[in-house]
Amino acid sequence: MAGRLEGRVALVTGAGSGIGAAAAVRLALDGAHVYTVDRAGSVDRIADVTSPGISEQLIGEVLARHEGLDILVPCAGISAFHPLEGHSDPYWDEVLAINVTAVFRLIRAAVAPLKRSGRGRIITIGSTLSRFGGAGLVAYGTSKHAVLGLTRSVACELGPFGITVNCLQPGAIETPMTAPAFTAMPEFKTYWEKKAALGRLGQPADIADVIAFLASDDARFMSGQGFFVDGGAMQAQ
Repeated sequence: MAGRLEGRVALVTGAGSGIGAAAAVRLALDGAHVYTVDRAGSVDRIADVTSPGISEQLIGEVLARHEGLDILVPCAGISAFHPLEGHSDPYWDEVLAINVTAVFRLIRAAVAPLKRSGRGRIITIGSTLSRFGGAGLVAYGTSKHAVLGLTRSVACELGPFGITVNCLQPGAIETPMTAPAFTAMPEFKTYWEKKAALGRLGQPADIADVIAFLASDDARFMSGQGFFVDGGAMQAQ
């Protein structure tokens, strides 16, 4: 439905590629003014979301450009396979810093303008590992469990201000982040294709379309939820 986000302002991190880039495109197609952030790529602002004070800076930049904020999509994230034995502290810290702490800080910085919006939307990015475990994904799985818990608590606190907060839980999606694993382990790709009821891996646009829905008035009575967007893969659990 083109135009359903007409005039609204969105901030999307991790927007240089993958799900974040697709989300930025889809929100813009629906009429939103989108401010994009990533560590690299064709975005409005090159930034590391873990840098001290960056969350407040980004919100300030959005407000200076658009005088408001309605939609927040903290999409920046990292993942890689690391067996528990030999799992380094620096990698653990990096995953939690990007996938959890940066999300918390950005949400915290955005609260005031989202309250003023009257139709504030926060859409976080979890994973099917927000509910289940995965061998070799201890740090990533822990971070995505945390994102779902953060989402639910924030939804309770901000609901009285008309702000909805939901978490998407993608399954296996073909992105630059997942490409190395699918290339190095073709059997891993085949496993997820067969596991999905729809018989294929997801594409960034599959997730972006749901983000746009949750950002719209169509989802105005949905909050505090985690939504699997996985082609039916979790039905096999």
